Amino acid sequence: VTLHLNPISSVHIHQKPLVFLLNSPLPLVWKLKTERLAPGIRRVFFVSLGSVVHFEKGNFSLSAETEEKLFPEKNEHLLQWVQKEYGAVTSFTELKISRNIYIKVGE
Repeated sequence: VTLHLNPISSVHIHQKPLVFLLNSPLPLVWKLKTERLAPGIRRVFFVSLGSVVHFEKGNFSLSAETEEKLFPEKNEHLLQWVQKEYGAVTSFTELKISRNIYIKVGE
């Protein structure tokens, strides 16, 4: 699955840390494609067991962290866990089948 990350239109270059939980019932290879995300900013990708994140060429991967996690099975439990760990959820998307996911990041 390719994850496309771009800032919202009012933000020229996104310069804040990001945390993503990429959960799937089956192990996946997540391919990251980014535009206009500042280098050197901490970005964390938690993936379900057996999944991996492949970054585009460039220095984005130098400041990104990937960690495998065993996530709660049900969405409401997953959301509760995220809120407990990080205090907030700014976006939640559930897809049954997809090859591309487009996410706008920003305020």
